[in-house]
Amino acid sequence: MAKKKGATGRILHDPVEDRLTPIYPLDLSRIHTIDDMVRAMSQTAYTARQIGDAADVLEAMARDKDCFIVMTLSGALTVGKMGLVFCDLVESGIVKAIVSTGALMAHGLVEATGRSHFRYDPKMDDNELFLAGYNRVYDSLEPEVNLDAVEVVVDHVLQNWPDNEVVCSWRLNLRIGEYLVRHAKGRGILKSCIEHNVPVFVPAFTDSELGIDFALYQRQRKMEGKAPLRFDPFLDFEHYAKTMLATKRMGIFTIGGGVPRNWAQQFGVYAELLARRGYEKIPLKRYNYGLRICPEPVNWGGLSGSTYTEAVSWGKFVPLEEGGRFAEVLDDATVALPLIVGAVLERLGYRHKGGSKPARRAPGAPRK
Repeated sequence: MAKKKGATGRILHDPVEDRLTPIYPLDLSRIHTIDDMVRAMSQTAYTARQIGDAADVLEAMARDKDCFIVMTLSGALTVGKMGLVFCDLVESGIVKAIVSTGALMAHGLVEATGRSHFRYDPKMDDNELFLAGYNRVYDSLEPEVNLDAVEVVVDHVLQNWPDNEVVCSWRLNLRIGEYLVRHAKGRGILKSCIEHNVPVFVPAFTDSELGIDFALYQRQRKMEGKAPLRFDPFLDFEHYAKTMLATKRMGIFTIGGGVPRNWAQQFGVYAELLARRGYEKIPLKRYNYGLRICPEPVNWGGLSGSTYTEAVSWGKFVPLEEGGRFAEVLDDATVALPLIVGAVLERLGYRHKGGSKPARRAPGAPRK
């Protein structure tokens, strides 16, 4: 039946006839698993719907056998106790490479070597925390003795480094992972990565505890009359490019933004320039999937808040009309990440066996 215009000129449609998708109340009485919750959230609104849609995109990436998934990490998420979630993503085979801040890997190394982070009490004075050797990360504390323990591990790895081998971040992280396999009882990101052949890149290496430890080790070598080790970040760049050029399809799972996101995404630009400027005859290499969890708004103009559709204009992503698939969650990763990953792991039938926890040293106990 033809619809008639009303007095104001509006033609009121029937949403069922227009095949609009309805949304539903979240019924807690029907929720029994993480996946139940996330599927129910996908049928609601606002950030809850974003989380549900994000789980669908991550599941699609994970089920695409030709898709190589890169995870980029920024922020203090290992201090935020998300480390074992990252381990699950690696151990389940979903994530094939990681691009991270060095700080996140260093704090994860703290966990993997059996040490803890602690709650911050707002009554504590920050200067008193400094004098006591407690570094504050918002509402949590990283004891300085933890970072001293990280330096012991890094120094051990570097002391056994061949003088003629150039250092880069993925090689160093690989050696640290090998050390953890031999010496650490609990789970940890770098340990999981070495066990599953997942390279870890830290493009802003000097901006981290790992970078500081490397600089201090170079001073030690100089004091001992030894030539410094060479560090070449372009070895990271070339190894990442070689890895991604060999893929059929690519997906990126970004937590936060910053240098790790930009460094990983710029591969598409690099690949396009290789062809356009005549270095290699290769087709366009762009990410087919993108999933981002970050509360940064788009209107500041920074990379962390930029949308995937904006990145299409740079040649970094396959556009939607050509099959690109994206999801963006404007939320705190410590809230959204466990829900999204937990739901997808349930869908894939993965569950970590053993339930091992990082060994914890009692406060005040001597370090090994």
